[in-house]
Amino acid sequence: MNVLLIAPNIDGTDVGEAFVAFKWAEALAARVSLTVLSFERPGRTALATQLPGARVVTWPEPALVRRHERLNAMLKPAWPIFAGHVRAWLSAAQKRGERFDVAHQLMPQAARYASPLRHFDVPYVIGPLGGALDTPEAFRAEAGSAPLFTRLRALDAFRFRNDPWLRASYSRAACVLGVAPYMQEVLGDIPLQRFEPMLELGIDDVEPPRSDARTPGHLRLLHVGRGVRTKGLRDAVRALAHLRDLPHVTLTSAGAGEEIALCQAEAVALGVADRVRFLGRQPREMIETLYRSHDAFVFPSFREPAGGVLYEAMRHGLPIITAARGGPDYIVDDRCGIRLPVTTPERFAADIAAAIRHLSADPRLTVAMGNAARDKVLTQGLWAAKAERLTALYNQLCKARKPALAYPQG
Repeated sequence: MNVLLIAPNIDGTDVGEAFVAFKWAEALAARVSLTVLSFERPGRTALATQLPGARVVTWPEPALVRRHERLNAMLKPAWPIFAGHVRAWLSAAQKRGERFDVAHQLMPQAARYASPLRHFDVPYVIGPLGGALDTPEAFRAEAGSAPLFTRLRALDAFRFRNDPWLRASYSRAACVLGVAPYMQEVLGDIPLQRFEPMLELGIDDVEPPRSDARTPGHLRLLHVGRGVRTKGLRDAVRALAHLRDLPHVTLTSAGAGEEIALCQAEAVALGVADRVRFLGRQPREMIETLYRSHDAFVFPSFREPAGGVLYEAMRHGLPIITAARGGPDYIVDDRCGIRLPVTTPERFAADIAAAIRHLSADPRLTVAMGNAARDKVLTQGLWAAKAERLTALYNQLCKARKPALAYPQG
């Protein structure tokens, strides 16, 4: 099967979307005849060297976007340039008689970029798409004001209803992938041909199963994430204040950001500072050590589109306490964690405390849930398993392909 994969950045030596795109490309290259189109950043290991099993076509990434990393990550200002490269290259390829069974726009993950693939009659996939979650109303007063480019997310719903290029991109796609089922609701104003939930993240392996005995009333909780209000660290700190009768329940935070100082002050004000460790930003080796040394992962992020950090914890056999919203609500099930409704800050903290108390009282349940979490990512989260599922989808789309339509150029 000939597959065309496009993403503005694919790089196994990078982080974020570029790294995730590389892992997908690497896994797919072992299963299909893969052609990859991407930007390439000067000074990095050549993508062709990183993906020896694929045909690689790249263009230099514009220098302007490299000077503004955060802006580039949030807004993808070079997307029109990349889309133009893709459109010109694919037009030339088709004139040469080259044909693809399916094309796939893997990234950007945000659902706000019109696809160049809409101009061609090859069946194509977009996604996994994520984002577009809002902050629950009861939490907005504590969330503070967002940067301008973050507030532009408010325009997404308007564009899904009115942007002809964006609507055409999704309605003409043979399948749109979303990081979680909620994305189908987000795109509800667009008539999609097919939608499938598929988390964009994967893992390479899992840790050995856990069987260590624990003492009731003792529980070492871990939170890993950026120090922003939406990640729910403040709610976890507040939950400890409901557990004064459980002095051996502790919380460790690994992450940096403006929220950390606020959480430290909250811990002092609530009288639980002696039970919370704030480690700040930690290297990957230390994060892995923390997963191994803790009993449960508390991550009540209430605006989490995907939740890849949950996969990290689950591969280590940690049971999860999280929000019943967005990506976590899709990743975690009742066998491997506890999902809580997002109501008000006060109720949320109390519910987190109740979940912690439940795990603390039953060490066997904690181990059982953790091993179920490990088993779930072992069967669904390994890159090989994810690539197999995506390849099966490609085959289905090829078999179901209808005669090509002549789409207007727009």
